[in-house]
Amino acid sequence: KFPKVVDSVHPNFRGILKFREDRCICCGACSKVCPTDARELILDREKGVMRNVHHADRCIYCAQCVKGCPTEAIYHTPEFDLSRTERGGWDTMVEKELIYCEACGEPFATREQLLHIGRKIGDLINANPTLLLVHYQQLGLAVPESAPAGALPYRSGTMRILCPDCRRKVYMTEQWGY
Repeated sequence: KFPKVVDSVHPNFRGILKFREDRCICCGACSKVCPTDARELILDREKGVMRNVHHADRCIYCAQCVKGCPTEAIYHTPEFDLSRTERGGWDTMVEKELIYCEACGEPFATREQLLHIGRKIGDLINANPTLLLVHYQQLGLAVPESAPAGALPYRSGTMRILCPDCRRKVYMTEQWGY
């Protein structure tokens, strides 16, 4: 094996990238900043998951994904030996559960992403019904059945898990009638 004696690496050395799966929220920040498309978000509607895939064979180890990750889920290791005899086995992947809008049925975030936002904003979570309801589900509290939009009481349409577009439509309908 080469080299026989391994020197210590510099503290700022950017070695092999690793995931902390428990911290990844599949928000897509890493895939947006990656200049080589080595990071990819894949939406799997059949399984109801979002996949964050790292294609290590495309990676140039620029550390943009490390800097862009809001939860510090991606980090560089001091490992530098990338030699292998097989071509496959480079990709790493994290899967997280999707949250679907109750109005349009489209996925708009992962559960972990909404919980992370809720933890960051603290008590302000009460101002956003979607974050509040997802937080209640996580705590195992009963989430009230949502009444159909327009049913009495008049504001019942807001206490549902909604994507930003549908939430805007609900508020515009209730406030201004469009």
